Amino acid sequence: MSDYEVFELGPTSLACGIRLPAMHIAYRVYGSLNRDKSNLILYPTSYGAHHSDIDWLIGADRILDPARYFIVIPNQLGNGLSTSPSNLPAPFVKGRAPAFSHWDNVAAQDRLLREVLGVDRIALIYGWSMGGQQALHWGALHPDRVERICVTCTSARTSPHNKLFLESLRLALTADPAWRDGWFAETPVRGLRAFARIYASWAQSQAFYRRKLWAGAGFDSLDDFILRAWEGNFMRRDPMDLLSMIDTWIQSDISAAEPFSGDLSAALGTITVPTIVMPSTTDLYFTLADSEIETAKMPNAELRPIVSDWGHRAGNPVASPDDETFIRQAVRDLLESSD
Repeated sequence: MSDYEVFELGPTSLACGIRLPAMHIAYRVYGSLNRDKSNLILYPTSYGAHHSDIDWLIGADRILDPARYFIVIPNQLGNGLSTSPSNLPAPFVKGRAPAFSHWDNVAAQDRLLREVLGVDRIALIYGWSMGGQQALHWGALHPDRVERICVTCTSARTSPHNKLFLESLRLALTADPAWRDGWFAETPVRGLRAFARIYASWAQSQAFYRRKLWAGAGFDSLDDFILRAWEGNFMRRDPMDLLSMIDTWIQSDISAAEPFSGDLSAALGTITVPTIVMPSTTDLYFTLADSEIETAKMPNAELRPIVSDWGHRAGNPVASPDDETFIRQAVRDLLESSD
């Protein structure tokens, strides 16, 4: 028994120029839609995450309140639940899966909201990391459909430095002997372990490790933290899906398509709804400086940094109560200020 639903999209043309004979999006809902359908919060998934990995923040006195809002988590394409390399049929196998973009994610989510849930307007889009990228794409593509945006540790356009980090992950994974002829002939155990250690070194800050904050999160040692929190996390996922989501992340750019033609300022300028952008002060790849530049180009956006030693993970504070409290207050401020 699965804890999610599936919307079959049928034959679908992707932004990369490939047409799939069938595509689907997996999603889960929390709470109830009100009579006038005005209380929907869209909460897209982050890198490598399924809805069940990020729904911890839904609940009474958490960041998103299902007693007041109808919360929808759509699993992004490539994550293993929605259409992904790991579940595509021939001929889209063994390295021939198409590239998925956030344009494709937004198009699929748009159809889900309109055709399945019957909702035209979104009260709030909330997203962390790649989920935040999808939220900002929504704001640029459908400015008349989105009422508020709150994003943590993310970007409107993936920076050159962030791309280098992602390329290092790709190279670590594909350096495994299991990588042959553009796909993995067996599980790349060595590659996944290297992948996990690189990720762990970037996702948390230097201060996180110096202060041994992993101890407060329920780990007995640094090795225990790396093994269970990082190796264990990525060992759950299909390696071709991990590569697919890296490609989506690298190509993330809200100005990449018409009518913006690469003009990031123009794309950000279309996001006129109340928006709070929340970088972590110690995020090593979605930096505060980059967020300052992007937020300044959004007419109605507030930059509200998360002062934290948790690095990128401050934006998903499952084990950091102070960061959760800070983000929860921002979401409440955003929702209440424009009620």
